[in-house]
Amino acid sequence: MFKRFLGLFSSDLAVDLGTANTLIYVRGKGIVLSEPSVVAIRIGRHGADRRTQAVGEEAKRMLGRTPANIIAIRPLKDGVIADFQITEAMLKHFIKRVHPQRFLSPSPRIIVCVPYGATQVERRAIRESAQSAGAREVHLIEEPMAAAIGAGLPVAEPTASMVVDIGGGTTEVGVIALGGVVYSQSVRVGGDKMDEAIVNYIRRNYGMLIGESTAEEIKKNIGCAYPLSETLTMEVRGRNLAEGVPRTFSISSNEILEAMQEPLGAIVGAIKLALEQTPPELAGDIAERGMVLTGGGALVRDLDRLIMEETGLPVIVAEDPLTCVARGGGRALEELERLGEVFAEE
Repeated sequence: MFKRFLGLFSSDLAVDLGTANTLIYVRGKGIVLSEPSVVAIRIGRHGADRRTQAVGEEAKRMLGRTPANIIAIRPLKDGVIADFQITEAMLKHFIKRVHPQRFLSPSPRIIVCVPYGATQVERRAIRESAQSAGAREVHLIEEPMAAAIGAGLPVAEPTASMVVDIGGGTTEVGVIALGGVVYSQSVRVGGDKMDEAIVNYIRRNYGMLIGESTAEEIKKNIGCAYPLSETLTMEVRGRNLAEGVPRTFSISSNEILEAMQEPLGAIVGAIKLALEQTPPELAGDIAERGMVLTGGGALVRDLDRLIMEETGLPVIVAEDPLTCVARGGGRALEELERLGEVFAEE
């Protein structure tokens, strides 16, 4: 009853709790927060006392640079909670940031986007984290459905819509019709696996060690999923493993394409499997209308062209793919009564 009373002073939220970034949509305002899902923890003497040092962008800048008494942690792995307490602290911090300071603590109604492949245990962990962070009511919506709504696809119609959401930890491939997910495939491959592949390639071929943040910069600047007409190059700094000293070297877009072959192949494989499993009537709709790419991974240069070549279907990159899932969750929040059937089963 008290939480219901506090709800009068709270704004309802949709949260895209991603492996790489957390986005929050506030009812009536749109997306008001987009921060990396990173928390820096300061550890007291003897490891007993742990307190939050920084959250989000500030904490991300600390990754790989912290002294012994501070650890920078990404509390979500492959789209699900790896560290319950730290996720709860991160959510509390973000909820406070999007609510104006008041005498009473906020108690909002929250919609959380979850991977389709998340188990019941993982879904319960996400729900309990949101409740512990102060939510009075928690609804879950599966990422393929949220991405499709955010991309403006006609999810309630009998014609099929196909969406491929490439996040930091997972790639969700969903075929949606009549307000439900007809088929979905979730593979734990995404932007993080691409970064990891770049780190391993550079270690193997150059004898150099680089951090995840550097690998992400390389992917953003010269990463591609299809051979480019003009080769791009980039200067990279890392540590030479043989000499143990910092060195600068140059790497090309063709080498990054070679480095990312395995994660790109896994994403294309998941899409092909989804097309094989789709009922024939809906497959005809997809052949005509194609598929939509969402998520940060959709920004990899020429990924749409690779998928088009491999499947022979039209491929469109959604407008502002990074925020698609959060916007879809937000629209579900705005139209909670009308879109009630899109929420995941309890």
